Amino acid sequence: MPRKTHPWGVPPWTVDFRPAPAAPPDHVDFAIVGGGFTGLSAAAWLRKLAPNRSVVVLESASLGEGASGRTGGLALAETASGQLPGLGDVLAGYKKILRALRIDSRLELPGVFELGRSALATEGSGPVSKNSPICWNDSGDLKVVRIVPGGPIDPGKVVAGLARAAEGAGAQIVEHVHVHAIDFASSPRLRVRFGFRGRGHQAEIRAEQILLATNAFSLELLEAQAVQPKLTLAVATAPLTAAQLKAIGLSSRRPFYTVDLPYLWGRLLDSNSIVFGAGLVPAPASFDALFRNPASPRAGKGPSVDLYRFDVRKGEAAERFDWLEGRVRNLHPVLKHVRITHRWAGPILITAGMRPIFRRHPRSKNVMILAGYNGHGVALSVYLGKWAAEALLGLRSLPSWS
Repeated sequence: MPRKTHPWGVPPWTVDFRPAPAAPPDHVDFAIVGGGFTGLSAAAWLRKLAPNRSVVVLESASLGEGASGRTGGLALAETASGQLPGLGDVLAGYKKILRALRIDSRLELPGVFELGRSALATEGSGPVSKNSPICWNDSGDLKVVRIVPGGPIDPGKVVAGLARAAEGAGAQIVEHVHVHAIDFASSPRLRVRFGFRGRGHQAEIRAEQILLATNAFSLELLEAQAVQPKLTLAVATAPLTAAQLKAIGLSSRRPFYTVDLPYLWGRLLDSNSIVFGAGLVPAPASFDALFRNPASPRAGKGPSVDLYRFDVRKGEAAERFDWLEGRVRNLHPVLKHVRITHRWAGPILITAGMRPIFRRHPRSKNVMILAGYNGHGVALSVYLGKWAAEALLGLRSLPSWS
């Protein structure tokens, strides 16, 4: 059956899990808003740690339509702002969670190439290796600066695996439920619309505790300040031969990212296709101004951006994809005529200081917020989802990052 189209394009993997259609419950112990890596991880661990407590995951679309199913699938250690106090070993914890939940993630951790252009790498990151396997032409010679912990996963398999683990543990997952308001009482109530794309029936769900794991969506519920939702862009090439991969320096199959601008990241798929990612839509000038100018009229107001207005086939998004494809073809002669097979975009939430938002809601101690991974969410979201489950059960304290 052909895969459905989407204004953000279709990535080269699938989520082969769909929960049975159902109406949301009237009352639940734990309601999780957002069915991505974070919410599904939290749901699975809540049921594992407290099997007698009821859990529901409310997803506004279909599982995998947001950031988790549209990421490039590059698992990294730490956060985008580095190793925060008390964070621990993210990659070791991620591997342990995947193993405990029996998820076939296709996780490999060969290390990740950090690439730098010759001037910056020499000045800021030590001398560039004379034997760098990669030497690409991209606004200066890109070479390997160092190798850091990390590696690729299959996002579709992780979303599906987490969903199966959560449902198998007894959590209910309901798709196409749009949460449009919260009544902040001692036992909060979620006001929802459900049916396809959140249209149709209206209801209220009373929950003892709520986890908001919507990331770049529903910012009005998060009441998050100084954040900007964006779409991050990626393309996948046709499969390359082993000789071609050797020529461009990727025969080790290590993923890569640049440490300077213009930013570029990528990884290989099992098919020997290469995923390249770069660029943001809307363009980043708006959040630069927001974070640098406290007097900005949008500063501290949790800006509302309708990401669904962007279509990868037209307008600003199409122009950014054309730029990315041109950039890929100019990296190395082998890539000059490579065929691009997939274009897709995924939501990302940029936060002040590049730190995750992980705290209680300012209006209720019974509502928790976990969002804002700034492009480092593949492993971190699952890792912190487990932490959120422990915190909701009173087994662990929240961090002080926010």
